Amino acid sequence: MNREYHRWYSPALGRDMELLIFGHAGARALVFPTSLGKFYEWEDRGMIAALGEHLERGWLQLYCVDSVDAEAWYAWHKHPGARAWRQSQYDRYLCDEVLPLSRQKNDNPFCITAGASFGAYHAMNFALRHPEITGRVLAMSGMFNVERWLGGYTDEHVYLNCPCLYLPNEHDEGRLRALRNLDIIIAVGRDDPNIANNRWFSGMLWGKGIGNALREWDGWSHDWPWWRQMATQYIGGHD
Repeated sequence: MNREYHRWYSPALGRDMELLIFGHAGARALVFPTSLGKFYEWEDRGMIAALGEHLERGWLQLYCVDSVDAEAWYAWHKHPGARAWRQSQYDRYLCDEVLPLSRQKNDNPFCITAGASFGAYHAMNFALRHPEITGRVLAMSGMFNVERWLGGYTDEHVYLNCPCLYLPNEHDEGRLRALRNLDIIIAVGRDDPNIANNRWFSGMLWGKGIGNALREWDGWSHDWPWWRQMATQYIGGHD
């Protein structure tokens, strides 16, 4: 299996960033780690092995990115506005640096975003902000409302990085058309503490005419053994 390590100084973030690439062809997938996780997390946790056939056969190519959670939403010592601004800088890093690298490596036009737990937030937020360049999002055991951590503070960058805020207010027909073309898969355990937010989020999307597949798994299902099964089952569609 093709495995590549890349590191460069990110103009968007003002520091070095690292990522791993797995696979040689197929749909390009941006893979986000869990809360405060690292770019090698999916490899360490057996996700790459679970998706081995997809990667070996050239159906899928993963771009496992690093997070800046410790400098953004999890930087409790910082002002909420600074935390949201850092998330916006991270979005620029993905759009202006990671995606161009992926296109240089692989001309497949189909792009997937995927993540579990807080990685599901990142995957969903990126896809919904950029539906014109994203084809599918797989959000596993996610929570999509970062506003709850900000003590009532809001500004433009909080708004633009909280899908629970900006999606209900989306009325631009061009964006809505692009959003309705997205293949959205939301997988969560019925006993997961995030289940209410997932059900609400799925219903809110349907209310905007944005189709999505809400897949509720038995039990808690909020850990790597379940995420390996989810990724294997859903990365290629809604099965």
